[in-house]
Amino acid sequence: MKGITIFTSLVLAVLALCSFMPLADEAEIYDNTVRLHVLANSDSAHDQEVKLCVRDAVLETITEITKNAENAEEAEALIADNIRAVCDAAKETLCKLGEDKEVSVTLSDEYYPTREYEDFKLPSGKYTSLRVMIGEAQGQNWWCVLYPQLCTSTAKTGETLVKTGFSKDQIDILTGGEEPKYRLKFKILEIFEKSFG
Repeated sequence: MKGITIFTSLVLAVLALCSFMPLADEAEIYDNTVRLHVLANSDSAHDQEVKLCVRDAVLETITEITKNAENAEEAEALIADNIRAVCDAAKETLCKLGEDKEVSVTLSDEYYPTREYEDFKLPSGKYTSLRVMIGEAQGQNWWCVLYPQLCTSTAKTGETLVKTGFSKDQIDILTGGEEPKYRLKFKILEIFEKSFG
């Protein structure tokens, strides 16, 4: 009886772990997406307005830098090569606004929760992210997608996703066209079924 309890506990633990693993299409979405994360100094109305001004300057700079990128890898490389220009754009905006806050800009992997935008949804997971941290970076943040370029109001989600090479299944996940289907298959369960089934 003790062996069955241990075995059942082990199977449940494996099932729980597997429920957190991304589907293949989701994993490719993480690899083919570059996100932007702008963190305000604080939650004050003034600092939130400053954040939006910095965001606009960063978006303008990044849009120009990555306009010819054909995939996320190229976009990441272009952003990494021009991170100083992005930081300068943010600093220049702060200076024009009379702000003496520091700003730091990094390109790194960052975990994001599931995020729903106007006409698409990104699954939770680890994405390459351009982080712009203003001052103490303790205020509400702003997120969007730098690549494919979905941050601008003129971006047409479906067309942009197709042009950047997302598969139909991936586009369905992003736009809510179809919920991902989970099919878990474990060798240990197959053996268990054959032995006791």
